[in-house]
Amino acid sequence: MAAGGVAGILAACLLGPAQASAAAATPVEAPCPADLRGKATCYSGQDSHGAHYTVAVPRDWNGTLVLHAHGGPGLGEESDPERSADDLERWSVMVDQGYAWAGSAYRRGGYGTRMAASDTENLRRLFTERFGRPGTTLIHGQSWGGNVAAKTIEMYGSGAHSPYDGALLTNGVLAGGSRGYDYRVDLRVVYQYYCRNHPRPTEPSYPLWMGLREGSTMTGAGLRARLQECTGYASPAADRTALQQRNLDDILAVTKIPERTLESHLSFATFTFRDIVDRVGLRSPFGNREVRYSGSHDDAALNAGVERFDADPAARRDLSYDSDLTGAVSIPVLTLHAIDDPTAFVEHESAYRDSLRGAGRDRHLVQTFTQESEHSGLSTAEYAGAVSALSGWVRTGRKPTPASLASSCPAFDAVYGTGCFFRPEYRPDAYAARVNPRAGGTHWPAMTRSQERRWSRVEDIGIAP
Repeated sequence: MAAGGVAGILAACLLGPAQASAAAATPVEAPCPADLRGKATCYSGQDSHGAHYTVAVPRDWNGTLVLHAHGGPGLGEESDPERSADDLERWSVMVDQGYAWAGSAYRRGGYGTRMAASDTENLRRLFTERFGRPGTTLIHGQSWGGNVAAKTIEMYGSGAHSPYDGALLTNGVLAGGSRGYDYRVDLRVVYQYYCRNHPRPTEPSYPLWMGLREGSTMTGAGLRARLQECTGYASPAADRTALQQRNLDDILAVTKIPERTLESHLSFATFTFRDIVDRVGLRSPFGNREVRYSGSHDDAALNAGVERFDADPAARRDLSYDSDLTGAVSIPVLTLHAIDDPTAFVEHESAYRDSLRGAGRDRHLVQTFTQESEHSGLSTAEYAGAVSALSGWVRTGRKPTPASLASSCPAFDAVYGTGCFFRPEYRPDAYAARVNPRAGGTHWPAMTRSQERRWSRVEDIGIAP
């Protein structure tokens, strides 16, 4: 259960002036999603850091709060006031099941896992100040939000006085930033080898790890036009040229990226990379020097011609510090992942399991898998069953199993009718079976105090690293 008494006093002492101001902010009542009207009261606001948030408290609140960490990351510099409201609508099942729900849109739209974790913790404190201390506090992260939620419990949820009691990570990006984007690094260079239009020979060149050159005005529509020009991905196969089809076949075979999410992954490898690189000081946190690409119609030519580069040790260290997971958890963690997730491959779960196992904490982990092929949303009945199982684990200490989640799902499906697709026997392959591994990465230069502060936002949250 969440700690009170002395722990609550200690948490209050850790609040700096900006944090105290954020905690004192007053949420205002706001419209609830249609399926929650009459069942809950909803609120919205903006904390002192500029992060918009949404809160929903059911009429028959069961005393448990679910903090939601959203996916992405986005690309804007400003917090999106609609983001958390949209997330409440997507996961209204939590409120329908009696849990209070709170989601932050984060203070900026771009990359920053520790930043998003501190904004999530900020919202937890704000909720406690405004609505009272919950009996139990759970955190839920979806997609990149899974990385954010996992980082949140490592930053704030360890030790005997954790304010978090359990974590639900769904379709999470759990390999961390230093590994979790490697397959998009491979896509970026393989795409350019075949397509030669990002950038074009007539445009200023730049190292591909940058995503985009500084000052570029390329839009998503412009990127899609170049992808279509090279591969005809948006056209029926019969309408593609022979060259387009071969380019598409080679890119998909080498990178192992599903065709239906090719454009999305290339967008991440362009616009999100630009944001990440800006965050680490215009240095490369990525490398592909030793990767051997295979699966194309001519692997020898591909490996001879693809752009190669090394990761800058300090940049890779910074990205690792911000987003990699140590496995140092001390609360129940339940994961739910679609086996055919086309965006955050299911092998992310193997990377996360290895992190907890390496820290000697895998006893706190239960991983479950479903025979689904979506990333942004799974069956509503499965979400309801998963949060119920996690809540029961926290309350009773009895650890659920993949089989017990599967057997409990039909009762929730009788309410929501969205199906139960659990595969209790499934175990994913190693992360390196899906994503080309990189060598090295263990001897990074030490981080200065100012660098730690830049990533963890210590000045904002008042907590020393």
